[in-house]
Amino acid sequence: MHRLKFYIDGSWVDPLEPKPLPVINPATEEAIADINLGSAADVDRAAKAARRAFATYSETSVEERLRYLERIIAGFKLHLPELARTMTLEMGSPITFSTERQATVALFHFEEAARVLEKFEFEERWPTGIVRHEPIGVCGLITPWNWPLNQVASKVAPAIAAGCTVVLKPSEIAPLSSMLLADIIHSSGLPAGVFNLVNGDGPTVGEAIASHPEIDMVSFTGSTSAGIKVAKLAADGVKRVAQELGGKSANIILPNADIRKSVIAGVHACNTNAGQNCQSPTRMLVHRSHRDEAFDAARVAIDSIRLGDPLDPATTMGPLVSQAQADRVQRYIQLGVDEGATLVAGGPGRPAELNHGYYVRPTVFGDVTSDMTIAREEIFGPVLAIMSYDTEEEAIAIANDTSFGLAGFVQSADPVRARKVANRIRAGRVYFNGAPFDRSLPFGGYKQSGNGREFGLHGFMEYLEVKALVGFPE
Repeated sequence: MHRLKFYIDGSWVDPLEPKPLPVINPATEEAIADINLGSAADVDRAAKAARRAFATYSETSVEERLRYLERIIAGFKLHLPELARTMTLEMGSPITFSTERQATVALFHFEEAARVLEKFEFEERWPTGIVRHEPIGVCGLITPWNWPLNQVASKVAPAIAAGCTVVLKPSEIAPLSSMLLADIIHSSGLPAGVFNLVNGDGPTVGEAIASHPEIDMVSFTGSTSAGIKVAKLAADGVKRVAQELGGKSANIILPNADIRKSVIAGVHACNTNAGQNCQSPTRMLVHRSHRDEAFDAARVAIDSIRLGDPLDPATTMGPLVSQAQADRVQRYIQLGVDEGATLVAGGPGRPAELNHGYYVRPTVFGDVTSDMTIAREEIFGPVLAIMSYDTEEEAIAIANDTSFGLAGFVQSADPVRARKVANRIRAGRVYFNGAPFDRSLPFGGYKQSGNGREFGLHGFMEYLEVKALVGFPE
């Protein structure tokens, strides 16, 4: 595939300063496509197109925007198998997971944006005036490679539903599914300039988006270090910045829980998407008396994971996205060994049965303490740290002993007790007993896991300004 153009002002155009880059299939280590990396000049062209389009698109009716969303949803459904397969090829997600989760949840964000838009009250009458909600303007959207369409849709859908225009930079590592989405959006008839896509890397295109004077708001998903850079660049323009950053989520298994069931579920949750999830429950906290039982259950869970060709429907874990990511995870696994954690399952090195691809053995460490690197830093791979506690107070303290605060997990047979624990976890989401990842509820972090919220009503409102009309009659 040769996808060398950018989508700007309603058509596919050549970059102003072409810089070719291959897209690598992480399962085969071979190039499957070529794209171009963009420049600040390309961002300028896209931002100006978005600014022109905003003047009229921001005035469209709710009914008009709903019609565009309905056409995008219909096109997405029609092309869902192709979108899923593309994500499998570009970032290694197993085809079953790509179909049932990666593509399907991305579709949900467009459906949810339409649901919120249909019911949202853009004007509220107060006793002394009117509170009005208006689209914030041109939005720069910077997204990662681990959920390539989910993160794109979670930003694009509410932005265009709210009446904003956008400049999207998908990850240059996994850009192909976003380019297919651009084709779907083009076919929907969305006016030229409302949606624009420029491929590129963070230091060039990402930074140009964050600092561009025509962009009013930046929504960024990625690492905490990159998020800090984006926020600093956006500060000069006093832009609104919404960020979903790193995580080191704790999974507290209380003593009255079904230990074996909870541990097995926790191991699989940690290894979902090959562990490349910002909210993965990568720190499992078990009562010290359940240490051995937890280790045994973790081994059972790891043994049930099937690594292999991500195009094989039976595969449950594919490769990591790149050689750099695989090397990073291997370094952390070796650090776990070197710092004295107990290796419960997995370990360093490529899986013996696979002689190519960026595969890593799903790994579990036990007897991990809070001062160990694998307990403090986000690994972003299939590595679980099991930590022991003696009291509930200690478990809560360990869970909160992190610079992150994206998610938390509590397992218990007593919902009342679990709720008391959940209320004290400093994180933007807390899941009880394996509850599914609800995309209508707000998602976002405390502390260095970011600010702002995505999904549902709260995600929609990130793209709105609030205006008070004082003294006006109805």
